[in-house]
Amino acid sequence: MSIPALIACRVRRVLAPGLLAVCLVLPLAGLASPWPCERLLIAGNSEYPPFLWQPNDDSNELKGALPQLLTEIFDGLEVTANVRHIGSWARVQKLARNGDIDLVAGAFMTEERAGYLDYVRPAITRIPTVVWFPRGREFPFRRWSDLEGKVGSTLIGNGFGQAFDDYAVNHLRLETVRSIEQSFRMAMAGRVDYVLYEALQGRVKLGRNDWQDQFTASDQVVSVENLYFAFPKQSRCNTQALREAFANALRLAQNQGRIDALIEENISRYTHH
Repeated sequence: MSIPALIACRVRRVLAPGLLAVCLVLPLAGLASPWPCERLLIAGNSEYPPFLWQPNDDSNELKGALPQLLTEIFDGLEVTANVRHIGSWARVQKLARNGDIDLVAGAFMTEERAGYLDYVRPAITRIPTVVWFPRGREFPFRRWSDLEGKVGSTLIGNGFGQAFDDYAVNHLRLETVRSIEQSFRMAMAGRVDYVLYEALQGRVKLGRNDWQDQFTASDQVVSVENLYFAFPKQSRCNTQALREAFANALRLAQNQGRIDALIEENISRYTHH
């Protein structure tokens, strides 16, 4: 560094008996913040429990494992994490492309998104996607081609990995809707043959609505993708220094088991709300 600096470490108890310690380099002169922003506008897929969900239709608040984790990490960096519901997942991606939000909380990596997002490693976790069948109307699913000739439903803007997304565009018929509950209702009404959705998220959504007996999940996964945090390239808050500090704190939380603990905690919180 070109100026004298010290290491400032803030230690915050987040999971007894472990401690999540976040260390950052601060200039000596007045200990001024090294970040361009003291507050980040953060958004993600509000239909994604236990990671993110909107507590009610009139709320701009987002609950879940990711808002809790982000608050803990950014408190250590002395940055305010403003995690908000700002619309559909498709709208979140549009705003991220334009730099109108500062962090995307949870996204799979695709070629298109890599053009406007800086993904943070390590990944948050790995997410398997499955086919959800209305009970009694299951059909064999061993490979993607088994979905051809069927009608499925999923969320607008949802992706399940570059390879599957490319295949789906060319070979599958998928009806996209604004809420996954709508997809499940369409399947129960016989309007679609299956719902394409993540295994964990589907399980908690069905549990919340007491529909768990109405559906079965395929044994074969559609895909397994890494879930990432990502900074929009056009956000003025996105700097290499902030990304590196955030990645270090994320890695520490992961190593301490904090992420897994928050996921389990929020499965129970969402399902039994």
